[in-house]
Amino acid sequence: MMGGTWRVQELAFLYRPLRLTAELDIFRAKFFKMIACILGCLLLGTFSPIAEAQVPGEKLAAVLEESINRAIEFLKRSQQADGSWPDPVNMPCGMTSLCTLALLSAGVPPDDPAVAKALRYLLDHSADDINKTYPVALQTMVYCRADPSRYLPQIQENVQWLAKTQIQGGSDRGGWSYPGSNADNSNSQFAVLALYEAERAGARVPDAVWTAARQYWESGQNADGSWGYRQGQPGTGSMTCAGITSLIIIYDVVRQPAAKVDDQNRINCCQPAPGGIDRIQRGLNWLARHFTVRQNPQGGNTWIFYYLYGLERVGRLSALRFIGQHDWYREGSAFLLELKATVAPGGVPTDFWVGPNMESDPLLATSFALLFLAKGRRPILLSKIRLGPEQSWNSHPNDVYNLTTYTESRWKMDLGWQILDITAASVEDLLQSPVLYLGGTDSPLPSDPATQKRLAEKIRDYVDRGGFLLAEATCPQGNFDKGFRQLMALAFPEPEYTLQMLPPEHPIWRAEEAIPPQFLRPLLGIEFGCRTSVVYAPAVTGKDGRFLPSLSCLWELHRLGRGVTLAPSVAEEVKAGVNLGVNILAYATNRQLKYKYEFFERPSLVSAQDTVARDRIAVAQLLHPGGCHVAPRALNNLLEAAAEQLRLRVDLAKYEINITDPALFDFHLAFMHGRNAFRLTDDERQQLRVYLERGGMILADAVCANRAFAESFRREFATLIPDHPLQPIPPDDPIYTTAYGGFDVRFVTRRDPQPVGPESPAAEALRRVPPELEGIRIDDRWAVIFSPYDLSCALERQQTVGCRGYTPEDAARLGINILLYSLQQ
Repeated sequence: MMGGTWRVQELAFLYRPLRLTAELDIFRAKFFKMIACILGCLLLGTFSPIAEAQVPGEKLAAVLEESINRAIEFLKRSQQADGSWPDPVNMPCGMTSLCTLALLSAGVPPDDPAVAKALRYLLDHSADDINKTYPVALQTMVYCRADPSRYLPQIQENVQWLAKTQIQGGSDRGGWSYPGSNADNSNSQFAVLALYEAERAGARVPDAVWTAARQYWESGQNADGSWGYRQGQPGTGSMTCAGITSLIIIYDVVRQPAAKVDDQNRINCCQPAPGGIDRIQRGLNWLARHFTVRQNPQGGNTWIFYYLYGLERVGRLSALRFIGQHDWYREGSAFLLELKATVAPGGVPTDFWVGPNMESDPLLATSFALLFLAKGRRPILLSKIRLGPEQSWNSHPNDVYNLTTYTESRWKMDLGWQILDITAASVEDLLQSPVLYLGGTDSPLPSDPATQKRLAEKIRDYVDRGGFLLAEATCPQGNFDKGFRQLMALAFPEPEYTLQMLPPEHPIWRAEEAIPPQFLRPLLGIEFGCRTSVVYAPAVTGKDGRFLPSLSCLWELHRLGRGVTLAPSVAEEVKAGVNLGVNILAYATNRQLKYKYEFFERPSLVSAQDTVARDRIAVAQLLHPGGCHVAPRALNNLLEAAAEQLRLRVDLAKYEINITDPALFDFHLAFMHGRNAFRLTDDERQQLRVYLERGGMILADAVCANRAFAESFRREFATLIPDHPLQPIPPDDPIYTTAYGGFDVRFVTRRDPQPVGPESPAAEALRRVPPELEGIRIDDRWAVIFSPYDLSCALERQQTVGCRGYTPEDAARLGINILLYSLQQ
């Protein structure tokens, strides 16, 4: 140990040329895991002081997963023999329904023994037996969550009870209450939540119930945008969450869509958006001004867990990732971890939560905490981009919501969506969504050139890192088309990345459902990496000369307001539109989605079964912006060549590692190639610097001698390690000789394309030249070796015309020499 850090080269005595001992591999694996743990502590410090203080050295995502699972087990252990949980006095089925709803929301299936037993208990208690708004509403939500088709009779019975008990007259008209009391916003919130879930499950709620509820919630909003426990009382966080959530639900039910069908069954898009949004926004503004997760805003230490559950309702139903400047789920999760880290007298961390005052019951607090954290087990499917005026980017307010709901029903899984301001979001924020939807009427291109550049760079960085962009001109009257094409030209200036018509055989047309020929429409795409990474739906005219309804318009029409039906021909067109939307999502994601809290740590593509073999040479392939999948077989072909020619034992598993992933420290060597310009984030630069300084090594090449990648690589590594510049590796360096057990590659054959005229066939020359490699030296070793000439395409044996680089044989020999060098440093 020197200077407080371990260095790989100090372990070189364990290596022998051409042989990798199992002992060293075990030692190195332990060493890198130790480093990963240390780095994990450092990375957690960037998340929040709570996480840093309470869970050092562990992944926050893993801690959340464990906390959820332990809370589930606590609730199961607390269940009584008859399937119930101890209910408060005069609240039959209240705690039982709440605990069951928490388990179901956290992913426990209805046929789980604990849930099945609870359902049997609840079925023995009708709404008239219970006779309280809270437990009847919670029981209804349990039935809707468990199996709505099976329990529809019970759901409809509860709907009738809630409709009957809604206050019908006076200033409280439209609200709900305790028996014999005035209406309050807490009982009323749970009634609205239950009725909404019931209607989604297929039950019928009388129109008059929703009309009265709308009047109640609108009249109860304070001038500052908040709601109190009762009308006229000062606002609190928990009750303002109740008001926001209730109005979102009510407006969704009673709204008329921002698209119409005329009396000739023609779809007219781009109608004025439904009203009422300003009331919701006023409530959100109040919540943002008073935001905290450590107490109930303006309510002190009362009902903190209840408030957090209300906050989750607001976040999910509004689809907002941020409330004001606050990432509400991340902050709330960190706070709940802090509370749960309290230690019992026996020194054992608790499996449950407890709160002050009325929430001192661990069943109550734990259920609300679990309902909040369960949001993390609802993967984000796509994000709707906020860009420009509201009437432009949100001309069809329910489009993405309806598409997500439909996709949930097709894929049989809980899904979420969110709205993101692309100008304020970081690339890491965007990457929480596998798909971005950018729709509008106005040009998405800002007027300021500097802002244009930043937006184009952000989109390019997102796509570079595996993101998928779906864009659409939602209405033909604006100039979205012109601006979007200009934006794509800025983001993808290379001539090979231009918008091209998707061919009829493209998987998007049949990924999930074949689209009928009469509903096919022109789609353009940009081929980037190994797939189409950008899809654009322009505004086009149909055979009758009218503009075709946009996909957004069809999605908007998929769930209609009350009392609205579609003619069969229109319904068929709408169905084709949502099916095409699902096809695009399936193509973009392959249904491989991550839980929300998995993004609290940088995502890793190394699965649990991909543990590095102890007696084999394993190399990581870095995922980075710059075309990291251009030659997917290059690294494996190099390892296979090493195994075949030198009888080395190699691990051919595919270890694709994000630069910021601590799993990088499980590998002594990382491979990096590309063919596009790129930029690294500050976190990526920091991780690479630590990796190299702690003994790791990088082998990189510019695919086909791509100048943009080479310039980016040199610039980034000059920024990354400014005191160790890239320099030519001298022609007499031992790495070019047999010193490490490899080959004599002091002269190699390189392919150099020759300039030709426009009418002449392409030509190339094979030259016998010394290899040209560049490197960064740290502590008398080459920590980075970079080839400005192609190695990767040669290793894949893709001899494309115009690819400047080494022949396959010499590319393999150079790579093997560098691999052997890395094992002995």
